[in-house]
Amino acid sequence: MGTSLDIKIKRANKVYHAGEMLSGVVVVTSKDAVQHQGVTLTMEGAVNLQLSAKSVGVFEAFYNSVKPIQILNSTIEMVKPGKFPSGKTEIPFEFPLHVKGGKVLYETYHGVFVNIQPQQGKVTPSPVDFTITPETLQNVKERALLPKFLIRGHLNSTNCAITQPLTGELVVERSDAAVRSVELQLVRVETCGCAEGYARDATEIQNIQIADGDVCRGLSVPIHMVFPRLFTCPTLETTNFKVEFEVNVVVLLQADHLITENFPLKLCRA
Repeated sequence: MGTSLDIKIKRANKVYHAGEMLSGVVVVTSKDAVQHQGVTLTMEGAVNLQLSAKSVGVFEAFYNSVKPIQILNSTIEMVKPGKFPSGKTEIPFEFPLHVKGGKVLYETYHGVFVNIQPQQGKVTPSPVDFTITPETLQNVKERALLPKFLIRGHLNSTNCAITQPLTGELVVERSDAAVRSVELQLVRVETCGCAEGYARDATEIQNIQIADGDVCRGLSVPIHMVFPRLFTCPTLETTNFKVEFEVNVVVLLQADHLITENFPLKLCRA
């Protein structure tokens, strides 16, 4: 005798928001009639803070002190004890998506330190103009050895709707050294912590080239980056963890001179 059980959600994309109704059916398939002691269905949602492999031995005290943050927990009795007939039996269910104790229903997300198992915000444009010269660079040991250059640019907004691209432009006004490449590097920054300490992990999640070779001086190079759906989520900050994003404008000159300008981003789901 073989019996299988499957849960099917009515909404094809499986995307829900707080306050909505999660509905579907539990499908029981069996060749013969099956006696059972009742069927219950439980829905759980939690934020799990997990230890990165490279942080082993660094902050186990923090890791052991932070328990999963439960934001959803509902159980319903679907069927009382009895018998399922042979063939296929479909049992409908509905769950209201109400969070516990006034907590926030964060967007599902998987990172290095932070996993969220099941927000919507208003995006206010925040344009940024930038100028990069040898004098504006930080963490430079021998500034005098750098070639002379002047790079100007503009980001249309560092407050970004996660479903819309990051846009802007970059212009190499002048450079004594030939330009080899211009790239955009998207970085996810996860911070976890408590009274015992904090851990910060930065991960490159996307790198795209927007110019190849020695670009013409004074030519506007478009900046256009689509945020990867599987590796980004709305920027969020809580008591025990933060998930933030940054973009680096990276210009590689001849003789392997690497120029990087960093811009913090705020991602929202508008």
